[in-house]
Amino acid sequence: MLVPAALLALYLVWGSTYLAIRIALVSWPPFLLAGVRFLGAGLALFAFLRWRGMPAPTARQWRNCALSGAMLLGLGNGLVCYAEQVVASGLAAVAVASMPLFAAIFGGIWGQWPHRHEWLGLAVGFAGVIVLNFGSGMAGAPLGALALVVAAAAWAFGSIWSKQRDMPAPAMNTAAQMLTAGVLLLLFAAVIGERWPVAAPLAANLALLYLAVFGSIIGFSAYLYLLGHVRPALATSYAYVNPPVAVLIGALFGGETVHGGDLVAMAIILAGVAILALTRGRGVTTPAAPSSPAGARPAAPETVRR
Repeated sequence: MLVPAALLALYLVWGSTYLAIRIALVSWPPFLLAGVRFLGAGLALFAFLRWRGMPAPTARQWRNCALSGAMLLGLGNGLVCYAEQVVASGLAAVAVASMPLFAAIFGGIWGQWPHRHEWLGLAVGFAGVIVLNFGSGMAGAPLGALALVVAAAAWAFGSIWSKQRDMPAPAMNTAAQMLTAGVLLLLFAAVIGERWPVAAPLAANLALLYLAVFGSIIGFSAYLYLLGHVRPALATSYAYVNPPVAVLIGALFGGETVHGGDLVAMAIILAGVAILALTRGRGVTTPAAPSSPAGARPAAPETVRR
């Protein structure tokens, strides 16, 4: 039951974060926003886990978490925040939907190419994303669009790369990646001269709090859990569901209009996700166990039990 719950959290929570980012950006500069979000969430989660007796990551695991966090959260989320300054939130969600395709390509580097039915699900889902964007009038600056493509590729590579590395337990992995990424983002924000907002409105601060608690702690924990228990194609399927969720939330709370074509696109996207879900149990294996600090050979992968 944990896999469906984690997928539902990603589909709904991360679909809503696009609007939350747009609200927060009214007062917060993009990289400072991301840095405060992840550092605050990471500190809170790390302190709670240590209080519960969970061991801290080893030096090697801290290094791996820093590299993975830089790709997933630093580039992946930081560039999304940057792009939403000049690109509509709906377009941002649509562009990020290319991430599963990058993940499928990068997964092939480690011999985990999608199965035939997974390719079909990916193709159907991406076709739905194209239909969603067709004729919608969403247009962004070229630099913002490029930032979104780089963000999707960086998130995909970081997701696949981290599966091959010695990482701490999932919850501590979440905390460590958010901590390290938060520090890196704040350093970058300082270098480029971003300033702390003088008097941010309540809505912007509440959006930041929502991003930290729901988008970071709950959403990112669910994502890392899925990376360790299902194939990359299903773990990254949220990128296809987030665009229609973002459109619906924008219509309900942001005054955006939902057209009939948007509803058709959502149906196509959900069909692609259904194909991925139905093929989840075919030949699914977990990543090989991480090697010991002494460099021992990894243990053989174990088949995931349904």
